Amino acid sequence: MIYLILAILASMLVSVTMRLSESRTKGGVSKLAVNYLMCTLLSVLYAGTTDFVPHAEGIGYALALGAVSGALYLGSFMLLQWNIGVNGVVLPATFMKLGVVVPTILAVILFGETPRLAQVLGVLGAIAAIVLIQMEKGKSRAKNTLGLIVLWLGGGVTDTMAKFYEAWGSPALENHYLLYTFAVALVLCTALALIRRERPTLADAGFGLLLGIPNYYSARFLLLSLSNVPAVVAYPTYSVGTIVMVTLAGRALFGERLSRRQMLAMGVILVSLVLLNV
Repeated sequence: MIYLILAILASMLVSVTMRLSESRTKGGVSKLAVNYLMCTLLSVLYAGTTDFVPHAEGIGYALALGAVSGALYLGSFMLLQWNIGVNGVVLPATFMKLGVVVPTILAVILFGETPRLAQVLGVLGAIAAIVLIQMEKGKSRAKNTLGLIVLWLGGGVTDTMAKFYEAWGSPALENHYLLYTFAVALVLCTALALIRRERPTLADAGFGLLLGIPNYYSARFLLLSLSNVPAVVAYPTYSVGTIVMVTLAGRALFGERLSRRQMLAMGVILVSLVLLNV
């Protein structure tokens, strides 16, 4: 459970760093590319070798799944940006968080995990809380429903990659899997920045490097947590736990106030977390 808690804290720091960088950076893709550069460097450090493709059993699976995961990482981000431009902020953020349903369902279908009644109620409560905390009256009309559905599925499948590797990959190559994930995301993101002719400013580079540290550790700790915590518990806890921590950080660091709707949602989330871990 300690790894899951650390993953939540790291994910919260990702959001806080992004919030801090909003008014200080210009190149969104450039900043993201520098972030993936830091993630790749940390992956190399943890791999502890310059042999990026060692002759070891399971290296093909680690390389293939890492490449797919890296492409999905960047694809989900770009899809989120597009949906925000079309549907505003509220709906895309809600659908992205509801992506937690995908790995939870796949854990039951593909990996034979059977949630207890309390955990099922916890998942349903988490979904209800996510919708409640995001949706506001008069802001729930979608202009492109298909785009939101694709975002929901894409975000959920991206999150599931860690479980796929934990279930079928070699534990000895976990660091290489993360290395391939972030290296592919780095290459694709850099190519996109070049196509857009974005040049990172000093602020872009600085915040990108800062962002990469918690971004890497959120992925690393989530992967490690899945070896000890069932996916039907880990994914919903990770999602709603991050929401709680980000909300508290927003209140403490940026003076953001909670509406009654959000306070009610926080209560539902806390109850859901208890049910998920009973």
